[in-house]
Amino acid sequence: MNQQPTPANPVSRILTASLVGTTIEFFDFYIYATAAVLVFPKLFFPSADPTSATLESLATFALAFLARPIGAALFGHFGDRKGRKATLVAALLTMGPSTVAIGLLPGYAAIGITAPILLATFRFGQGLGLGGEWGGAVLLATENAPANKKAWYGMFPQLGAPIGFLLSSGSFFILSKTMSESDFIAYGWRIPFIASAMLVWLGLYIRLKISETPEFMKIINNNERSKVPVADVFVKHTAAITLGTLATITTFLLFYLMTVFTLSWGTSALHYPKSSFLIIQMISMLFFGLGIPLSAVLADKYGRNKMLIVATTGIILFGIVFAPLFTAGNLFTTAVFLSIGMFLMGLTYGPIGTALAGIFPASVRYTGASLAFTLAGILGASLTPYLATTLAHKYGLAYVGYYLTTAATVTLLALLGARKLMKQQAE
Repeated sequence: MNQQPTPANPVSRILTASLVGTTIEFFDFYIYATAAVLVFPKLFFPSADPTSATLESLATFALAFLARPIGAALFGHFGDRKGRKATLVAALLTMGPSTVAIGLLPGYAAIGITAPILLATFRFGQGLGLGGEWGGAVLLATENAPANKKAWYGMFPQLGAPIGFLLSSGSFFILSKTMSESDFIAYGWRIPFIASAMLVWLGLYIRLKISETPEFMKIINNNERSKVPVADVFVKHTAAITLGTLATITTFLLFYLMTVFTLSWGTSALHYPKSSFLIIQMISMLFFGLGIPLSAVLADKYGRNKMLIVATTGIILFGIVFAPLFTAGNLFTTAVFLSIGMFLMGLTYGPIGTALAGIFPASVRYTGASLAFTLAGILGASLTPYLATTLAHKYGLAYVGYYLTTAATVTLLALLGARKLMKQQAE
């Protein structure tokens, strides 16, 4: 028997639910990234020299990107089989407890090798939850959107990234200014991790009030659900998953270069004060946030593929001037460097969710979009801070820029190959 259509979700509730959830998820994710640079090398890897300790800490950071495709496949399966709403709630309940557990974890001095092992385990849990979160949030927005505003609706989950980062960096900045270095290392860094529990409850409250998306209800009523969505994605939609993944690589690589790597390199090799660097990173996030809605408007008007091609071309050029702009002794130039990079990040990040959702049919859309996004995370971000740090130490900062330009060239070729898949009414 066909189910009755679900009542329409108010626009404000749709966009708030998609934005709030990803803000919480990205806040959790970024506080780990910041702590992995500023705290974890000393707390969980104290026996290594400073450079090795940083690299070991960044290696645990990479674990989440290995977990994300597993989360995408797992949550995507239930998202395509059981519904978007319940799966989004489950994803939030996976990431939240993992984050709080990290905040309560004793250091190496207290429990020895068990500490970094548990750190890696909880980090894996963070990645698992985020792997299921992003795709569902994008579908919640785009599957409720009018045909001519898909990119605009789809950019609201993307806004969770700069907002989450600002909350994360702001938290660490306030803590670093209100307590001594020793107190910050001893317990201060734990506060954002533990406090995230309150944000999780807020996200759950909002998401439990939404209804299922109309497109998923059509799948149920037409008996079109895929039995094994992940298999269908790779067997029946091979071009979509391949090109979608390659088209998203640079989005990840640019972001983690401009946040994790620049924070590490700027405060160590270039000797900028930690608090000053966090301030200019927060300023750059405003340009990130500005680029997202701008790109969504342009994508709805001219086409997602065209918007992404323009943004990627800009990133190719940015990689060439990476080293000359990122220098010691000039905080203003470094602020301009970060702001340009994050504005380009906004231009590529804004439409990418809508673009990925649009190349898969609704029956496997949760799985397909999530897998393309998370597989790109492995290729474009999991080892980026590690590889960039290694390149900078061995060959110089210019090679970090060449690394970015090379990846962006691969993305550009994928976007050119995906023009038919990403074709939309506005094109």
